[in-house]
Amino acid sequence: MSKDRSDFFDRVYEVVALIPSGKVTTYGHIAQHLGLKSAARTVGWALNGAAASGLPCHRVVNRFGALSGRLKFGNPFAMEDQLRNEGVAFLDDGTVDMALHLWDPDEAVGRKPTSSS
Repeated sequence: MSKDRSDFFDRVYEVVALIPSGKVTTYGHIAQHLGLKSAARTVGWALNGAAASGLPCHRVVNRFGALSGRLKFGNPFAMEDQLRNEGVAFLDDGTVDMALHLWDPDEAVGRKPTSSS
């Protein structure tokens, strides 16, 4: 793994560690926060191997609130179970109620999103 990629992955992990219980964020919000708006897929790659790391990776969902990373948690229901145990509400279509539970890392640190891509 290149040093730049490793550094980016480490920065992803730092953001994920900040997501509060009962909240979720998206791959895109993390990428934008790190100044690489178009790197949502890379955020996903960073999290692929981190599900068992102790980081709250279960709190990262896709832009629609779908649990796209759920298969990385050992069984397809573990991610949803963890979120429900934290009080996260789901809509009838099975997605997270983003209006209630979205956590934006830019807002959390009190800065406006970057415009770089």
